[in-house]
Amino acid sequence: MASLREIKSRITSTKKTKQITKAMEMVSASKLNRAEQNTKAFYPYMEKIQEVVASIASGNVQVDDPMLKSRPIKKTGYIVITSDRGLAGAYNSNVLRMVYRHIQERHTSQDEYTVIPVGRVGRDFFAKRNMPIESEIIGLADQPEFADIKDIASEAVQLYADETIDELYIYYNHYVSAITQEVQGTKLLPLSNLQSSGKQMSAYEYEPDQESILKTLLPQYAESLIYGALIDGKASEHAARMTAMKSATDNADELIGDLTLSYNRARQAAITQEITEIVGGAAALE
Repeated sequence: MASLREIKSRITSTKKTKQITKAMEMVSASKLNRAEQNTKAFYPYMEKIQEVVASIASGNVQVDDPMLKSRPIKKTGYIVITSDRGLAGAYNSNVLRMVYRHIQERHTSQDEYTVIPVGRVGRDFFAKRNMPIESEIIGLADQPEFADIKDIASEAVQLYADETIDELYIYYNHYVSAITQEVQGTKLLPLSNLQSSGKQMSAYEYEPDQESILKTLLPQYAESLIYGALIDGKASEHAARMTAMKSATDNADELIGDLTLSYNRARQAAITQEITEIVGGAAALE
């Protein structure tokens, strides 16, 4: 059995660890609350721009835009959203496992795909496996603004417009609740899901014309989809880290209880041993 000093040292260090994980849990809970607000505030914009684009694309105007047309697939692009830090449970491993499996299933050569990682964990994962990385972005804020990812979103859309890639997928963790996140793998380009959600669409007047407006809106719409996935992924990251830190805090509590029990037993055994020795010594003197 470990000595009393060793057990007490472990109890002290575990209590300090518990203080850290509890603080990280509270910080993540605060960040999650703000991330949820950002996500909810972004939805009305997304719904409106989708409605306008769907109204034009489904109208009588003859739409001839490459972003709406499928073409033979020679190369595929993957945007993968992860975090810059760990301590978030299975947040990173789940999305990386899915995208890696899909790449292995779909492609036989590295010439057939390229990856755009968002987050240090994803960047390191693909770099370690010598997978082709088109561009990357790391060090994003916990509550990112659209300006933070505007360049990489525009670059990804431009890769498709220039026919460098023929389709674009995005992988991220979709926020369901504070304890549930689902990995999503969605085809971003070509834009094929522009149907309105069954609601009555507003009537619009267009100036100069519908086709010109559509050519401007489509890239912005694709970029907003990337940003929407990013803030959704950030909310999932904060939720996953909060849950992981709560689990770590609970485990620390359980470990402290077990160590305290072991300490009391060892202390009781030591006291019993001392009493036995005193009684034995006194009996020897008689």
